[in-house]
Amino acid sequence: MIVEKIGDVDDITLKLIGRIDTATASVLEEVVQGCLEQAKFLVLDCANLEYVSSVGLRIFLKAQKAMMTQGDMKLINVNEAVMEVLDITGFSDILTIEQ
Repeated sequence: MIVEKIGDVDDITLKLIGRIDTATASVLEEVVQGCLEQAKFLVLDCANLEYVSSVGLRIFLKAQKAMMTQGDMKLINVNEAVMEVLDITGFSDILTIEQ
């Protein structure tokens, strides 16, 4: 899992690369937590995200809830495999997703 941070203090985009699973989730959680402390708008770019497990979904949900009180968050460029997981789990109804 590689997380590339782009943007300034208020408007941050995180490019997610690889897999989010139990082995890699702590890296993403740490980066997202740091962004939540400063961002008013958070974008998670999933173009190069191959897989997301339940632990990754939990991170997405936690970030979404935090951003609802201070700004906005969305997922962009969600590929078919990740979208299927979001659809099956119902997270596609909870998260803001922009193709």
